[in-house]
Parts: sequence; C-alpha cells; structure tokens
Amino acid sequence: MLKEKAGETAGLIWNALNGTDGLTTKELKKVLKIRSDKDLYLGLGWLLREDKLIVEEQEADLLVKLA
Repeated sequence: MLKEKAGETAGLIWNALNGTDGLTTKELKKVLKIRSDKDLYLGLGWLLREDKLIVEEQEADLLVKLA
C-alpha cells in the first residue's frame, strides 16, 4: 500500500515541479495539498531513487528541482 502511495505522490510532485525553477518542500505540500510529511517524503524518495530530482538545502527547508 505504501509503495502505491509513494508512486502516486511521486507523479504529483513531478507534475507540480514541471515548468518551474523548483519549489521548497513547504511549497510542494501547499500546492499538492498534502498534510503528511511522510507522504511527501515517500514521493520525493521515489523520484530521488530514479535520479529525477535535484535537492538543495535552503535555510531551514529543501529546494526541490527536476533533474
């Protein structure tokens, strides 16, 4: 069940980031209307594993971009 959720969330994240210069994790949660950090990080992990993201530390948050 978590694997399916991770894949679905990964697709939503990819679509949200497509055409942008990147979003912070806080912005992603707002855009995707995700309340759970766990769900967001499952999707991010999926995309990171596939080398589809670039993640940079930005103050107290992470900036996420498509690779």
